[in-house]
Amino acid sequence: MSCPHLHELARLPPPNLSHSVHREECTQCFDNQDSPDGVDVCLVCFNGGCAESSKFHAKRHFNKTGHRWTLHVKRRPIPSPSPREPTADGEPPAKMSKLAIVEEREEDKYTHTTTLKCWQCHAAGAPITDTSLAQGLISGVMSAMSSARQSEVKAWEEEIIPCEHTLTTPPYNGPHIAPSGLATCKDCELGENLWLCLTCGNLGCGRAQFGGLGGNGHGLAHYDSTKHPVSVKLGTITPEGGADIYCYDCNDSKEDPDLATHLAAFGINVQTLSKTEKTMTELQIEQNLKYDFSLTNEQGKALEPVFGPGLTGLANLGNSCYMASVLQTLFTLPAFQTRYFNAADSKQHEEDCALPLPAQCVECQMRKVADGLLSGRYSHPAHGVPPTIASEEDKLQHASPTPLFQTGIKPAGFKSLIGKQHAEFATMKQQDAEEFFTYLMDQLRKDGKRDILSLTVPGTPAGTTPEGQTTYAPVALTSCINDVLRAESLEWTCPACKEAVQGVKQTKLASLPEVLVVQTKKYALVNWVPSKLPIPVELPEGDVLSFDEEVFGRGLKEGLEEELPKDDAPAAASEGPKFNEVILDQLQEMGIPLIRAQKALLATSGVDAEEALMWVVEHGEDPGIDDPIPTSLMNTPPGEVIYDPATVETLASFGFTAGQVKKALRETQHNSDRAAEWLFSHPDDMAENEDDVADGARTPKPALLPGSTTAPARFRLLAFISHKGPSVHSGHYVAHIRRGEEWVLFNDEKVVKADAESVSELKKMAYLYFFVRD
Repeated sequence: MSCPHLHELARLPPPNLSHSVHREECTQCFDNQDSPDGVDVCLVCFNGGCAESSKFHAKRHFNKTGHRWTLHVKRRPIPSPSPREPTADGEPPAKMSKLAIVEEREEDKYTHTTTLKCWQCHAAGAPITDTSLAQGLISGVMSAMSSARQSEVKAWEEEIIPCEHTLTTPPYNGPHIAPSGLATCKDCELGENLWLCLTCGNLGCGRAQFGGLGGNGHGLAHYDSTKHPVSVKLGTITPEGGADIYCYDCNDSKEDPDLATHLAAFGINVQTLSKTEKTMTELQIEQNLKYDFSLTNEQGKALEPVFGPGLTGLANLGNSCYMASVLQTLFTLPAFQTRYFNAADSKQHEEDCALPLPAQCVECQMRKVADGLLSGRYSHPAHGVPPTIASEEDKLQHASPTPLFQTGIKPAGFKSLIGKQHAEFATMKQQDAEEFFTYLMDQLRKDGKRDILSLTVPGTPAGTTPEGQTTYAPVALTSCINDVLRAESLEWTCPACKEAVQGVKQTKLASLPEVLVVQTKKYALVNWVPSKLPIPVELPEGDVLSFDEEVFGRGLKEGLEEELPKDDAPAAASEGPKFNEVILDQLQEMGIPLIRAQKALLATSGVDAEEALMWVVEHGEDPGIDDPIPTSLMNTPPGEVIYDPATVETLASFGFTAGQVKKALRETQHNSDRAAEWLFSHPDDMAENEDDVADGARTPKPALLPGSTTAPARFRLLAFISHKGPSVHSGHYVAHIRRGEEWVLFNDEKVVKADAESVSELKKMAYLYFFVRD
């Protein structure tokens, strides 16, 4: 149809590199370009809006902004053979040579149809057939990197680099090894999968490999007895000097720039060799391509997929299972459902939202996730995929690249926005579910206090498995809680008489929340690397936690306790903090660098080695963890919060009080740029803490204590999050959630009914427990 506004198209510029083009998905719901109704992309601000009649976010965007022009986008798949099958001309697929996910071009997989629309001319967006004035604009929108693409890593590749051990390999002056084809393992008769020690020339077989060669692990046994760090896999050496090189000290694949020289000392001329065995990289790629992960019960039968409201899966965006398990659990809580899944409130917020685009608003994105998970609109079997499941014993493995049950929704916009201000959550790396939960709570609520109870679970070895793995005695959850609340003796210097006396320290609860989150810490340093311990945790009968009056702190006990005298003569600030040398030595003996040990003591109470160790484990990958401690912190006692006066003054010059600035700095880990953004984006959260206000400006006011102090209090288990994998930095998270008297397992996009036996066993190994007050 003709449109009187066509001349305006010539004045609309195409998107540039700084623009986020939301052509793949609506920014306020999970309808996308693959949906029957497609997506309308605003040609002014490039917002994406759905055209679905019940939501109609495209029309709402026009009503609010007056942006009348959109480009309607639909995408449909092109049938194609498997990438591992021969191509049409009979050529085999490309050889796998490096551990990488090769990016596939979208135009090879999909066709796109576009329609120009004017919302001013028709209430449903009138299609415009004359697109001559908009060809450059349309081309710019379709060729621009989409918002989803900007927020993820396009392809990843394992980077293999030298280490100090490969760079400092000592010269070898011993005898040459046996010629190729005659060499065997020193401790068995295996003649393949052989690893040559570059220190002493020992030949040891490797470990058995998936889909590869056998092995008895004699190469690893040699390292355990000699601590010679670097070995090379003989069958992988190429004339170009490439080979599989493994450093046992680093526990990783490494590169040796002088490999040809080192091998020559053993009588090996790399120019005469050819590769005869698969490298670990090729074996790992082959495993990733062929191994079909699935979900089964204890008898090997497939678990039943379930669909409906509250049963929508979250597609894995690449190591995003930590986020998926937390979101699934949070949106099961009635408080979250009431807060974010309310049609009237959501519509009102759409009208009142002051941010330019919904993709920039945390409130909008939380409501989008709530609609996606709870409405049931996206919980249906994947189109064209038969509802069958392959058998697999492990119930916690990563989901298959081709979903077997439902495609799930992709919370890429939410992840990009919520992780924008966090150096780790902005990446595609695996993260800790408890750290993400805490970070998300800090972003969402005005009350920044934590309501998560972290428990250290003691590990008592109970034996070994046939595979040689240590087993541990079960520990009662109530016992761990009692350990936190138990009184303990400690040496204390009285500030009044300056004498060392015996004191008693005991932790009490100020209150209990409606939802109690319990974290079980099961860590240990193995070869100076934090590792998980498989310690079973036994829950109380009926999965119910009970708290009586004794757990609460009600102030000083009359006649039994008195307030401690204040120290009128604090140490000079220039002397810096007095670190506990005993704990500092203990941490360094564990392999923790001095700078990290000092930061751990500054960040914690400074008197608990285990507490400091947990801080190191949880913050070991923080940016700047090994940077020198700022002078201002070194001149501050442990536990005291300090603020840069220049930063406070600069931010206060924008019209904020010093107390408000200090609160913003605390909420943003003392990042001045983020603090400025926080101040302007939280106008309703400007309440000042008493400690931030000058003495003369303070006014007495009653303390508002969050939670409840009513006793007895009973909490019933609603959900638990489990982690599969031995390392704290890798593995996979899933969530089990109670629905009535049954349990549902959320494993990324797979949502299945969990069987009672597996729930009973997995419950003992959970990482996070969510209890709801009865």
